[in-house]
Amino acid sequence: MMRFTNPRDLYHGKGALEALKTLKGKRAVICVGGGSMKRFGFLDKAKAYLEEAGMEVALIEGIEPDPSVTTVMNGAQKMLEFEPDWIIAMGGGSPIDAAKAMWIKYEYPETTFEDMCKIFGLPELRKKAHFVAISSTSGTATEVTAFSIITDYDKGIKYPIADFQITPDIAIVDPELAETMPKKLVAHTGMDAITHAIEAYVSTAACAYTDANALYSMDMIRNNLVASYNEDMAARDTMHDAQCMAGIAFSSGLLGIVHSMAHKTGAAFEKYGAHIIHGAANAMYLPKVIAFNAKDERAAERYAYIADYMKLGGETREEKIANLIAMLRKMNDDLNIPHCIKNYGADSYPTEQGFVPEEVFLEKLPDIAANALLDACTGSNPRQPSQEEMEKLLKCCYYDTEVDF
Repeated sequence: MMRFTNPRDLYHGKGALEALKTLKGKRAVICVGGGSMKRFGFLDKAKAYLEEAGMEVALIEGIEPDPSVTTVMNGAQKMLEFEPDWIIAMGGGSPIDAAKAMWIKYEYPETTFEDMCKIFGLPELRKKAHFVAISSTSGTATEVTAFSIITDYDKGIKYPIADFQITPDIAIVDPELAETMPKKLVAHTGMDAITHAIEAYVSTAACAYTDANALYSMDMIRNNLVASYNEDMAARDTMHDAQCMAGIAFSSGLLGIVHSMAHKTGAAFEKYGAHIIHGAANAMYLPKVIAFNAKDERAAERYAYIADYMKLGGETREEKIANLIAMLRKMNDDLNIPHCIKNYGADSYPTEQGFVPEEVFLEKLPDIAANALLDACTGSNPRQPSQEEMEKLLKCCYYDTEVDF
């Protein structure tokens, strides 16, 4: 038996934020990030709509990119004091992911972070509060997913929390919020979204319900992401729907080792002055993982079908897969994303010598590979790598060398 889970309601289109006026309750807490929602007036709008609905409203502000375990625990404590019956998470993936984890701790104060990370092992939520997710970026699709990514900075590792319990009750997909994104964020979140769609389509948990969303969304992204990056607002509005559909695909269809590797490399080199931004990591690793997974017969057939669906050309299956990889690399070029860690600058842009020194990467490689193998996303990858293969694959992602194993 398989399961396909979505939010109960999904409000979309310009002006969808007004759906907050329809909520019934006494108290709501709004969780937001670094200030863009306040700067562009969306936080004030959301607060006014909730107050119009008759609720007292509190704020949890300043949730950082790549939210930490400490941020989660502090936010949950504020919720315990305020006792909301609605949790409204608003902004990019980080505040929504953090709020999901806060929600678990709020409902079950004795829960530890280690308890949260037990895959599909959470107790039943919604005893105290329901959850609304409002995305301002077009990539993570956490507004419709059963996942949250929280960083343990002591270990330098991002941990996925995975359970259908944290699928939001209501998703609001209002493209007016996404129109405020800076170009770099458009690029990274967009490549995150196409990675979601492609990984979900070849995942061992894929089914007809996830395939439909995966295929349609990846073609929408291919046709609109670069235009969105170049300030075409009609394309950006389309991207906001496309990334959400990709999220619907992977929330039930799951992901693969592109995400496993991105989770374990993102914060691994923090001491050297930067993170490898999640969407950029996915963009760099996806072509390499496609080449690795294509040694699996079913995955190869599915990658070739993607190429056919997007009319990329090619006579043989191998040619079609090569054309898919070439398309993705061209998108990276158009979006100013490097092809490998060696050329990944501290500002995320391509450079001759990136911020991760070769000797540091090689020293950390065995641990990164081992942690990637243990990641929640690895189990649904179509080809299960060994420790040796994962290390070789990560080396290909560092040096931008061919995957021939």
